[in-house]
Amino acid sequence: MKIALRKTSLLDYPGKIAAAAFVSGCNLRCPWCHNPELVRPEPESWNTETLSPDEVLAFLHKRRAVLSGAVISGGEPCLWKDLPGFIAEIKKIPLLVKLDTNGTIPSMLEMIFADEKSRPDYIALDLKLAPSRYALLINGPAANTAGALKQSAALIHSSGIEHGFRTLALPMNFITERDIEELAPLVDEAPWQFRAFRGGNCLDKTWDCIEETEAELEKRAKDLAEKARQLGKRGIGPG
Repeated sequence: MKIALRKTSLLDYPGKIAAAAFVSGCNLRCPWCHNPELVRPEPESWNTETLSPDEVLAFLHKRRAVLSGAVISGGEPCLWKDLPGFIAEIKKIPLLVKLDTNGTIPSMLEMIFADEKSRPDYIALDLKLAPSRYALLINGPAANTAGALKQSAALIHSSGIEHGFRTLALPMNFITERDIEELAPLVDEAPWQFRAFRGGNCLDKTWDCIEETEAELEKRAKDLAEKARQLGKRGIGPG
């Protein structure tokens, strides 16, 4: 497993000073993804230093007096079979653990939730599009992806773990209010954060050339957050 490490972050874990570990490999192919190295984990595709899991743990031990948490992101960390043990080792340090996931692998969530040693302290569930549209993003068979996403959301709701939801406001009207209506049943009372798309280093390079302005994209994020609020959710837009 290759891991890229952001050594200090004030943004990746709400309210915490954290390090963020980005693990390689993903089962989605979102064309707007700005971490293509994580999606295509071939060695020649990486343009940043990577560490082994043991090296990451050693760094976290060294910085434990400064950090209050660690974020495990990706890629999709739930693809990693050693994720439960990695979480458990971080919690031994001890540091709080936040897990970022796309929610398409509920079996791993079920596994890490079942053992107190590997239960994260915070979960961020990324909601990309309406569940019925996830076939556009799947790297491989799309059978029952919508069902997996719904199962993951239900597991997170019932886990008692602090959590939140995240959706990117995409250009070209790629995500619409209809998507938000279909996603809303997956969202409980936790915050649902909407951020504006930013081009640069996208998996599909045509997304780097989109001409919509920052102001237009910010407005779209605010409009989607407002739609979420109209549906009774805690939609939070930019600013």
